[in-house]
Amino acid sequence: MTAVRDGPLLVEGPVRMTLEDGTVVDSDRFVVAICACRRSRRYPFCDTSHRRRVRR
Repeated sequence: MTAVRDGPLLVEGPVRMTLEDGTVVDSDRFVVAICACRRSRRYPFCDTSHRRRVRR
């Protein structure tokens, strides 16, 4: 597993995860990007939503 600064966790696949609600999610990709910020519309998988900047 590799942690990307201000980004996802990269895990060598295939991956099977059990979410907090008990839902099991599978991915057969070679590398899976796991969302660490919970902004992803595809949570628990990263969709790069963390890259969007908040305007101040």
